[in-house]
Amino acid sequence: MSTALPFKQRLRDYKERVEKALDAWLPAPDQQPDRLHQAMRYAVLNGGKRIRPVLVYATGEALGGPVAGLDGPACALELIHAYSLVHDDLPAMDDDDLRRGIPTCHRAFDEATAILVGDALQALAFKILARDPAMAISPHARLDMITLLADASGSRGMVGGQAIDLAAVGQRLNLAQLENMHRHKTGALIRASVELGALAAGCQDKQLLQNLRDYARCIGLAFQVRDDILDIEGDTAVIGKTQGADMARNKPTYPALLGLEEAKATARRLHQEALDALSGLDRRADILRQISAYIVQRES
Repeated sequence: MSTALPFKQRLRDYKERVEKALDAWLPAPDQQPDRLHQAMRYAVLNGGKRIRPVLVYATGEALGGPVAGLDGPACALELIHAYSLVHDDLPAMDDDDLRRGIPTCHRAFDEATAILVGDALQALAFKILARDPAMAISPHARLDMITLLADASGSRGMVGGQAIDLAAVGQRLNLAQLENMHRHKTGALIRASVELGALAAGCQDKQLLQNLRDYARCIGLAFQVRDDILDIEGDTAVIGKTQGADMARNKPTYPALLGLEEAKATARRLHQEALDALSGLDRRADILRQISAYIVQRES
């Protein structure tokens, strides 16, 4: 894929690429058990920003990796993310009716099916990392990628962040506690996206990997800050989920803690820190710089 394409075109190309790859990996809708497979496809293939796959592709290509070898980790990250959204929306969790502008999975199907959808998507993600033949890497590197995704997805990563979030509803968190929650809940998979893209490209430079982790940490927090801002300023029709839902649940957010203007300033500061982390990379990493700007400016 050409690295000289305009930013919006590259985003479209990355999204189209991962959509095709996801469609190929997901079971056919008429394959038994057909209702479960239809629900899996409903949860994954109905839109979304695809930020995590985009980060896999952008990082891998910035480091000279072949794009075909990035499809597997891009799909794995998106499947884990989709499973987390399905489970997040359940009545026992956030109890949401709308996701990506359409009824949530448990509303379109039923709660039991939605739980099984999340379980199946998680399992498929690890199968892809284990078996995708296009990932031309050593077995040891493949195992490292599987371990990294497991850590980012589990109790020390995304799931742990969700547990912290549920326990924090109605509580007053300080800034350090709020950042800790989001470093896990949102940030863990974003960091994994960047690092998996680097590993799939064959990167072994420890300092470069650390710089990329620093970049990912900043954009992961910035992503959540922007989400919190959109919960106040966004339009339900544009953001694809119910505007004001976090405020209605009295969930801890950056604007609630810092105020709206200071939350916006925090997002801008995180963007600058992300750019600083990439200072040693050449123009091939411009797509990563543009993604950071996109994250703090997005309207959905």
